[in-house]
Amino acid sequence: MHIKRVDVKNFRLLKDVSLLLEPRTTLVVGRNNSGKTSLTELFRRLLVDQKPTFRLEDFSLSAHDGFWKAAQLLKEGKRQNEVRSVLPVIEVQLTLAYDKEAQNLGALSACIIDLDPDCCEAAVVVCFAPSDGKLTALLGGIGEDGATPLERKNSFFRVIKDRISSTYTLTIHAADPNDPTNRKAMDLSQLAAIVRGDLITAQRGLDDTTNRDRDVLGKVLQVLFATAVADSADPKDKSTAEQLKQAVEGIQRELHENISQHVTGLLPTFKLFGYPGLSDPGLVTETTFNVERLLQSHTKVRYTGVNGLTLPEAYNGLGARNLIYILLQLLGFFRTFKARAAAAGVHLVFIEEPEAHLHPQMQEVFISQIEKIVDVFVKEMNDGVPWPVQFVISTHSPHMANAAPFTAIRYFLAAPDPEATGLRTAQVKDLRDGLGGEPEADRNFLHQYLTLTRCDLFFADKAVLIEGTTERLLLPEMIKKVDAEDATAPNLASQYLTVMEVGGAYAHRFFKLLDFLELPALIITDIDPLNATGDGCRVSEGVATSNACITDWFGGAAVEPAALVAKSEAERIKGIRRLAFQIPEADGAPCGRSFEDAFMLANKILFGLDAVPDGELEEKAEALAKTKKKSAFALEHAIDKTDWTPPKYIAEALLWLAKDLAVPPPAPVNFMVEAVAVVEIGADG
Repeated sequence: MHIKRVDVKNFRLLKDVSLLLEPRTTLVVGRNNSGKTSLTELFRRLLVDQKPTFRLEDFSLSAHDGFWKAAQLLKEGKRQNEVRSVLPVIEVQLTLAYDKEAQNLGALSACIIDLDPDCCEAAVVVCFAPSDGKLTALLGGIGEDGATPLERKNSFFRVIKDRISSTYTLTIHAADPNDPTNRKAMDLSQLAAIVRGDLITAQRGLDDTTNRDRDVLGKVLQVLFATAVADSADPKDKSTAEQLKQAVEGIQRELHENISQHVTGLLPTFKLFGYPGLSDPGLVTETTFNVERLLQSHTKVRYTGVNGLTLPEAYNGLGARNLIYILLQLLGFFRTFKARAAAAGVHLVFIEEPEAHLHPQMQEVFISQIEKIVDVFVKEMNDGVPWPVQFVISTHSPHMANAAPFTAIRYFLAAPDPEATGLRTAQVKDLRDGLGGEPEADRNFLHQYLTLTRCDLFFADKAVLIEGTTERLLLPEMIKKVDAEDATAPNLASQYLTVMEVGGAYAHRFFKLLDFLELPALIITDIDPLNATGDGCRVSEGVATSNACITDWFGGAAVEPAALVAKSEAERIKGIRRLAFQIPEADGAPCGRSFEDAFMLANKILFGLDAVPDGELEEKAEALAKTKKKSAFALEHAIDKTDWTPPKYIAEALLWLAKDLAVPPPAPVNFMVEAVAVVEIGADG
């Protein structure tokens, strides 16, 4: 049994999203403020909190107007069903897949209410909705204070904020996957019996720099002890816990005898105040220890030192402490789960940003190692009985994204809300849709190719795909120069760019992926002109281009370099992608065939070309560029000789990329057609 899909409506950024979960590990990636934390917080409320509650602030911002509309309908005397239909509702549906041949489905059996013998899914729906008979209590008598409509509306929501807690109710029911109207009421305890939730948050308190040690790891020991003394705990664990209790009791008896003798000597002082009198009982002391509190508050994990000394927890590196903390937490979750007499059918564990303080290599192996840890727990501590755990890991680490299969990655994107101007809502891009149905060899090839370039496409605000080393080394300086030209224009250097060196032969293979991710992108490439015999030549002599990216951009047909140079800016833009290739610095001026040629033509004085006639400039620039080693040329002008002007075709493109590019509504993407093409070209060399 496992959670197959999660559907969420009207919770913070998660206005209307559907998220497929892998049977074992799902990796959630995306830019900041894209909804990842909203997902974690939602499940913390439902599965970790004892009594889940929601506030007005938890409703998606674009859903707030529903309260106002409902109030107006109530004033107009509309039927209650009509009023309720426009009120916002926070809804979460968990779709669970199960083996219909299983002998015992445990608590899930109560949720299976369909009559289809071939169905192997069950659904649990959690709703935070208006209570029956509470519409007037929620909406009545408000919305009239204030001189302007805006003031009246603001006053209305201040009152609604206080009323929600008493007029909204959390309800849970089982739903028929084939007929949503077929429902059966449940309660929170039944949900907890089906799905257990645990959370390792991003804020783990490992980097405290105060004088007081933050013994974060030591506090985990209390959880391990509590699970060891449970009735259903492993006999070996119970034996260890019992020995620990006996040791503490022995210390307690010895301390009691010594402390009582000495501390009681302090008590005669009370006689000065007439206590104890003839009828008053005498006072004695008793010293007791609580093992759980002793472990939680007075036991520290320390590291082996020298000369009989041990070192405090804070003396170890943050990365090691973070990793130890996660492992101890997972061990605690596992022991707590198996110690319960009736364990839940699914154990959902959220881990936020496990990459904190870990070096890149450790980040890459984390995904695979966490699954091995589960196998070790099951084999060595559970007699091979499976632990039905599902991990949802949210991360900003491209190294972790590299290590995960494409089909396990869920990309969160905060996009403009089509129903509310100025607001954003989360979208979940499931790479399974693009890659899951294709042959494994094709999926592996595209995954490996992207891993070799840059997997931080998943976290960037914008992307730049460049031709080669020279452009990569000089791009930061070019961005700085373009930004400096107009202080009032958007600043590109302050935006999170990912730069991918892909070459003209492969850049177009990423177009569908960029569109799928809705990532604004600039593709900087070379014209690469060919003459009639198919050899490389100058732009003025060319009849075609060898650049596959340019050919693909303009529909796959051969395009003469002269026609390329004449293309308008609009023709070089497709949605949120822009193509940049060499163009003349001025009308009628020569055009470079490569970046180095164009760079020299844009800086004629710097390269001693200012006195060369226009008719010879193209040839002279090409000849001079051939004498330069690309990496040395780039480093020289990136570090030593920085007084130059970016080529026009790049400067214009960077100005375009710096803008706040509106993302159009996504169109269906035939993603894997392109992936197959990549495999075919890659196989040829």
